[in-house]
Amino acid sequence: MRPLRYSINVTVDGCCDHRAVEPDEQMHRHHAENLERADALLFGRITYQMMEEAWRLPQPPGAFPEWMEPFARTIDAAKKYVVSSTLDQVDWNAELLRGNLATAVRKLKDAPGGEIFVGGVTLPHALAELGLIDEYEFVVHPRIAGHGPTLFAGLAEAVDLRLLERFELGTGAVVLKYAPRG
Repeated sequence: MRPLRYSINVTVDGCCDHRAVEPDEQMHRHHAENLERADALLFGRITYQMMEEAWRLPQPPGAFPEWMEPFARTIDAAKKYVVSSTLDQVDWNAELLRGNLATAVRKLKDAPGGEIFVGGVTLPHALAELGLIDEYEFVVHPRIAGHGPTLFAGLAEAVDLRLLERFELGTGAVVLKYAPRG
């Protein structure tokens, strides 16, 4: 079974708004490496549209610093699955997932291939409720944002985790990788 891995940037007070953390080269390199290990990306509509707008190539010259280019090339080329009941079609190497979320994601996990990587906030919340996430990665940035959104607000039941790995990036951000217990 293909593992489903979740990763997100978050501030120490739990804010997961992508504008709450400052991008840097080491963070982008780390996330590019995550994406390179995955055979497929799984996004909800909002994350898919946000990522497509920011990273779809070609971009005009100078759209982002040179050190962001490896991340841009990796995400642009990746196979993507989009969970949406409102989109009629997608492109950018993407395919819509329709119907029952649990059934669709289990089918994706049972298919041959390597890791599936999921990002965002709403879709991972639903996947956590269903017990479908195999690894959680939180890149905790040394910043207090003072606002939300926060991760997993309103989760029906707690998800107990065991630490797999931790390391620090040069900015002081700490990468914490967990697997569900049991």
